[in-house]
Amino acid sequence: MTEHPIGQIIDLPKIFDPRGNLTVAEGLKNVPFHINRVYWVYDVPGGESRGGHAHKECKEFIIAVSGSFTVTLDDGTRRHTYLLNHPYQGLLVDTGIWRTLDDFSSGAVCLVIASELYDEDDYIREYDDFIDYVKCSR
Repeated sequence: MTEHPIGQIIDLPKIFDPRGNLTVAEGLKNVPFHINRVYWVYDVPGGESRGGHAHKECKEFIIAVSGSFTVTLDDGTRRHTYLLNHPYQGLLVDTGIWRTLDDFSSGAVCLVIASELYDEDDYIREYDDFIDYVKCSR
């Protein structure tokens, strides 16, 4: 049996230009869902973490548009850590996956493209609740 990874790195188009490169993210084209929300995280103090939650309905596509950081994904039984450090790559995070973002470089900017509008009821913010949710979902 082949084990599938948690998350998926997707390369976005990189248009080379001597004046500066350009990358495009388009819903249902290279971002595999309708885009309903976009937000970004920046000025993260050294040693701080972001994330620390899972979503019931919202899929996310996470991009390091500047600098670097790590994203650890956890499906309740397996964990995998990704280093994001290219603005032309994104990490697809499916529903029911716990995510933690760490190790932000100075000046890092984390862009998140989300499939859903903000809804507090969609969040699972306690890890023990997440494990219970995963057990009930199987």
